[in-house]
Amino acid sequence: MTAREETDTGDGKSLEGQFLIAMPGIGDPRFHRSVIFVCAHSDEGAMGLIVNRGADGLAFSDLLKQLEIEPDPSVDGSGPIRFGGPVETNRGFVLHSTDYGDDAALEIEGGFRLTGTVDILRDIAGGRGPASHLIALGYTGWAAGQLEQEIQQNGWLACDAEAALIFDGDDDAKWVQALSTLGISPELLSAEGGTA
Repeated sequence: MTAREETDTGDGKSLEGQFLIAMPGIGDPRFHRSVIFVCAHSDEGAMGLIVNRGADGLAFSDLLKQLEIEPDPSVDGSGPIRFGGPVETNRGFVLHSTDYGDDAALEIEGGFRLTGTVDILRDIAGGRGPASHLIALGYTGWAAGQLEQEIQQNGWLACDAEAALIFDGDDDAKWVQALSTLGISPELLSAEGGTA
């Protein structure tokens, strides 16, 4: 692993803009085979979005109906909404490319932005949104030191995030694809952590 991919964050390195890949022994069924994109990470805690789990069959068109937004006829409303995590599941977030954004967008390491306003949904529905985006309800959060502890207990692997893995592809395959970026085969993973 490169220095950026190290999972021991006790040295103060931020995981912002990285993937967290759930290990088999994560111990929490909500995160089984999850790939989480870390949107923010500091001494105060961390926040991320699960990028490979649908929000119970909810499509973009369903969300637009709930928000009473009329989409442009050229916009495909069949795209899925993701379950971003178990915190504030009624709150929406759009993780997107940097070709779209305003003062409300959070800049994320690695060339990403996060927006949590309804304006971006209107723009996506109108065909004026970012070139690449992922819409999620809820998020995953960690208190100060909690993520570092979970990593040390063999709950997560960290690696560089890839835009194609976030925005494209089959959600069911993303966990294996994320592991393969580290050269790891899922069959070789153990639920037990070791010490050196």
